[in-house]
Amino acid sequence: MPKQITAQQALQKLTAQCARAEYCSADIRRKLRLWHLPESDADEIMDYMLREKYVDDSRYSRFFVEDKLHGNGWGRMKIRQALKAKLVADDVIDEALSTIPDADYLEVLMPLIRQKWHTVQAATDYERSGKVIRFAMGRGFTMDEIRHCIDQLTEADLE
Repeated sequence: MPKQITAQQALQKLTAQCARAEYCSADIRRKLRLWHLPESDADEIMDYMLREKYVDDSRYSRFFVEDKLHGNGWGRMKIRQALKAKLVADDVIDEALSTIPDADYLEVLMPLIRQKWHTVQAATDYERSGKVIRFAMGRGFTMDEIRHCIDQLTEADLE
């Protein structure tokens, strides 16, 4: 069983952690529960963290979207699902996802499709296309976005 800490110690730990990295409010609540703090102390700490902007779900979501799109090559659907798992509100998720320009979005998807096209083993182009589509859908992209990129592939890309 984890050692129980005081409310003051918890506040110090959390403010130090939040000064170094972004956390969503659900992450902070989870940490407070793990430390077995009384609910009243946990609520006070959470209120302070939100009031002083150590924790901001909107800011967290914008950084999360940017990181997952450009760092991991995730699409909007997968990013949305991950943020929902972190208990971020739908309107905050929508706002964060709306910051992705469509051009940037396709600039992430197109290289993924090109690379995957060359590494997939298939007997026919139809089979290869199906495997690439499944791969891209697993990354969180929609069928329309995937088809658009596959249609943009040139003969040089397909060789």
